[in-house]
Amino acid sequence: MLLDTHIFLWWLFDDPKLGSSIRRHLKNKDNEIYVSAASVWEISTKFRLGRLSEASEVAKDVPEWIIRAGFQSMPVTARHAQLAGDWELSHRDPFDRMLAAQAKLEKMPLATVDRQLKNFPITIFPDEK
Repeated sequence: MLLDTHIFLWWLFDDPKLGSSIRRHLKNKDNEIYVSAASVWEISTKFRLGRLSEASEVAKDVPEWIIRAGFQSMPVTARHAQLAGDWELSHRDPFDRMLAAQAKLEKMPLATVDRQLKNFPITIFPDEK
């Protein structure tokens, strides 16, 4: 499973907004959980711009926090970048486009509550229809 940036941060901060089904999935050590390099970029960028002041410790070394959480890093590849740029969707957020492309190409669900990501041809977790 690939985590959307907010899901990763909610996990680190034990935020009550993190749903119980995602929380159970993340606690299960048998599950492979990935955090994208795009999320590292997003956290660093938003912190620098003053939009994530509560994540100051995380923003200092996001890769270390991925390891501490027991998750794996997912690099951004040229294939990911190509799909993120090519998709004919009006979604303008480059971080979201990259996460969707990675989820699609790596054939894994994207854990998110962002309703706009449901417009991409990917599997969303949890699937709340």
